[in-house]
Amino acid sequence: MDIQLKKKHPFIRYKYYILSGVIFVGIVIYLLILSSGPRKLRYEKDRLEIAEVYKDKFMEYLDVEGIVQPKLTLKVNSYENGTVERIVAEAGSLLSEGDTILILQNQELLRSIEDERDELMKQQVGYREKQIQMQRRTSELQRQSMEAFYKMDRLDKKYALDKEEHAMGIISKAQYAVALEEHQFNKKNTAYLIEQIAHDSLLNEMQNELMRNDLKREEKKWERSRERLDNLIVKAPINGQLSFINVIPGERVNGGMNICELKVIDQIKISTKISEYYIDRVVVGLPATITYQGEKYPLKITKVNPEIRDRQFEVDLVFTDNSIDNVRIGKSYRVQIELEQAEDALVIAKGNFFQSTGGQWVFRLNESGDKAVKVNISIGRQNPKQYEVIEGLEPGDKVLVTGYDSFGEAQEIILK
Repeated sequence: MDIQLKKKHPFIRYKYYILSGVIFVGIVIYLLILSSGPRKLRYEKDRLEIAEVYKDKFMEYLDVEGIVQPKLTLKVNSYENGTVERIVAEAGSLLSEGDTILILQNQELLRSIEDERDELMKQQVGYREKQIQMQRRTSELQRQSMEAFYKMDRLDKKYALDKEEHAMGIISKAQYAVALEEHQFNKKNTAYLIEQIAHDSLLNEMQNELMRNDLKREEKKWERSRERLDNLIVKAPINGQLSFINVIPGERVNGGMNICELKVIDQIKISTKISEYYIDRVVVGLPATITYQGEKYPLKITKVNPEIRDRQFEVDLVFTDNSIDNVRIGKSYRVQIELEQAEDALVIAKGNFFQSTGGQWVFRLNESGDKAVKVNISIGRQNPKQYEVIEGLEPGDKVLVTGYDSFGEAQEIILK
């Protein structure tokens, strides 16, 4: 006899299929919930840098590398052509004003100076001979002048005698007229003679003066030629350090050629380069400091070169008080250039978040410190260590300042 079997309920028969469908629907709903909420990212807390927002004295300044350079660098040129005979000073040596750097040789110059010396000696001999002749001429003019005055005196006396004899009736009127004419003629003739002697004497003196001047010019010309010999010895024009020499022994040097360079090491400056972004804010007179071995040394800007190269411009600074001991040319220091006075502000430590977000938002931690949420902020001024927070954060807030390159589009960071 057959036994009738009881039919199973459909839920029991298809329970595994129904269970799988429920699980699938639950997963889909969970994913939909996640996609509709903020995007989250889990990240290890130890791999991130967290900074606290706080109030502090904020000062906008630049931190740049400055290099010690001489305040004055002098190029030394050759005044004469010549061949380098011997180099006396070595590159890097300290020289005093007048110390010999190198010696040149110029045979053509030596021969030229000898020829000028011989010509000067000839002119000196010729001048002496003419001077003797002029002295003789002067003596002769003096003798003729004495004779003329003597003759004039004799004529005056003779005329006075003739006049007296005429008055006494010793000589006739005709004889007196002849004596008067003779006296007037001789007197005029003697006067002309005296005038001629005076002109000759003046001309003689002028010729003598011209000759003396010509001789002096020749002597000065020869002295200048001798000074050219001194120029063959190249000397240090000031106290300084010889940085380099451009020539070698036996090399031909032309006049005006740069042969070496001197640096005045007792007068130094700090030279640096600054981004073109600050070209309108960096001006002469701005204060700056160098911190060296725990001590600050004040400086000020003395020169701003407005020419921009490679998106930078050059600035020179000098110490305003004591400088660093044993400072060396070419040594570099970190220089802090103050752009303004310190003011109270809300600040945050620098991090790479600014490069990723442009300073427009940041991840702020909750009170428990296990989650960071994206919040909008506004960044104002900055210095090499801090950003000024304008809005979006409060004192005591903690934010993530690193790791933004790997956060992607996340809106929340779950810290593990």
